[in-house]
Amino acid sequence: MIVANIVSYILVLLGAINWGLYGIFNFNFVSAIFMGDRSPGAIVVYVIIALAAIWLIVSTVFAGGILRFMRRDREERT
Repeated sequence: MIVANIVSYILVLLGAINWGLYGIFNFNFVSAIFMGDRSPGAIVVYVIIALAAIWLIVSTVFAGGILRFMRRDREERT
């Protein structure tokens, strides 16, 4: 679960950077890589980033509002 949180966090950050580039410079990095914003590769990337965002929301809710990136030691649990 920790690895999924880290990967999801990175994907969501990349999505946010893409939105920032699009908003500021009117440049869509994903569509530039895949030669179009509705190409199959771009659609897959958009869906993966959306799933990563959903994962972060759901995992945070089930973890009691805490997004974990590291394991806690046994000493801290007691």
